[in-house]
Amino acid sequence: MKNINPFHLAIPVHDIEKCRDFYSNVLECSEGRSTDKWVDFNFFGHQLVIHKSPSNQKADEEPITNPVDGKNVPVPHFGVVLDWDTWMSLSQKLKAKNIPFIIEPYIRFEGEIGEQATMFFLDPEGNALEFKAFKDIHQLFAK
Repeated sequence: MKNINPFHLAIPVHDIEKCRDFYSNVLECSEGRSTDKWVDFNFFGHQLVIHKSPSNQKADEEPITNPVDGKNVPVPHFGVVLDWDTWMSLSQKLKAKNIPFIIEPYIRFEGEIGEQATMFFLDPEGNALEFKAFKDIHQLFAK
């Protein structure tokens, strides 16, 4: 697989300080540039920016899910594909920090093409995050 360039993702948040704490201290993402209206994070090698939103637009929305591997996967969601050992370490850290999971860490498609470890949880604003790792990274896009 060729080198992949970092993605850039900007998301709205109502409580910028609560989210700053979550991304800095729970996920241990280093902070980059910031103002009182937005904060850049090194999100596992990618650029995530939280932007202060005047209102919590998600508060009245019903969560949308799609069934995958017998689980209700939240839509939309975002995250990163980590190497297997980093994923295992992160899942243990999140459990130790008592992060409530939407989908507990587990192995999806076990023994099949695309076997992967995955977990889902929410940030303080209700943005769904998925972190995954593949047994064989070359199967990332395999059918």
